[in-house]
Amino acid sequence: MTPRTHHVPDRLTTPLTRTLHSWEALLLAVAVAIFVLNSLASPYFLDAWNLSDATFNFTEKAMIAFAMALLIIAGEIDLSVASIIALSSTAMGAAAEAGLGMPGIVAVGLATGLLCGAFNGALVAGLGLPSIVVTIGTMSLFRGISYIVLGDKAYTGYPADFAVFGQGYVGWVVTVEMVLFVLFAAIYGALLHGTNFGRRIFAIGNNDIGAMFSGIRVARVKFILFLLTGVMAAVASVCLTSRLGSTRPSIALGWELEVVTMVVLGGVNILGGSGSIPGVVIAAFVMGLVTFGLGLLNVPGIVMSIFIGLLLIGVIALPRIWHNIRVMRGK
Repeated sequence: MTPRTHHVPDRLTTPLTRTLHSWEALLLAVAVAIFVLNSLASPYFLDAWNLSDATFNFTEKAMIAFAMALLIIAGEIDLSVASIIALSSTAMGAAAEAGLGMPGIVAVGLATGLLCGAFNGALVAGLGLPSIVVTIGTMSLFRGISYIVLGDKAYTGYPADFAVFGQGYVGWVVTVEMVLFVLFAAIYGALLHGTNFGRRIFAIGNNDIGAMFSGIRVARVKFILFLLTGVMAAVASVCLTSRLGSTRPSIALGWELEVVTMVVLGGVNILGGSGSIPGVVIAAFVMGLVTFGLGLLNVPGIVMSIFIGLLLIGVIALPRIWHNIRVMRGK
């Protein structure tokens, strides 16, 4: 006798249905709700220039989050990104003091980020050290170098044309940073979801030993991902330094928490193996809308930090709690 099989109705497995039941769809609904609440809470929220300024709350961090998402999907993490921003900014400040023009300053900043990423990658991918331990160490190392170089001083002598990255606009109210955000979202989305390299990242995150035996050069892929993360932290440093017009060793302090929160909120599994760039994009908008809305309501910065910490804990804990509830109901 042929055993009976149960088939899921086609209407429940269509692409549209899967999309509507996805984490990204939930995040999008949350983003819309926050937008509506902010518009009701403050009469200044819907001003076009205010909305344009609101993008500064997330674009710089999101550009790092794109590379961080790939790294976490591969089963690693980089907690030194904020310190790479500080060291890259310090290097750019020194370059400006030495008389370099805007192209030279940007090149110095990007090269510094690349070297920091290579250092992290060599320790993790080359020596096989745990990434969380390595990057906690380099988090102190990179920012410590900035403090040694600058002390309580600041670099402020940037050329006028350097301001275009953090203060420039394309068209009417669209910032240069927003254009870069969209560009990098497209690049990293295509890289992760449309290339063999992206498929290797998922394979490594699910089972790095199995990926190695299937012919994937795991160490090489991880090294490249650390390079990308370092470079993206440097790109964020260029934008942030340009926007502030100065460099201090405390620049971007605590940003690593917000970047990781953005990635995890976007649906990337903190243990690796799954995630998407569209989810990170929506999560960036959610966090940007929340922090900008709280800022319009004059909520203190420390309260925002508490919120971000609770958000990170909640996003990590809720799937486990939901799983345990389902298991208990199954019993």
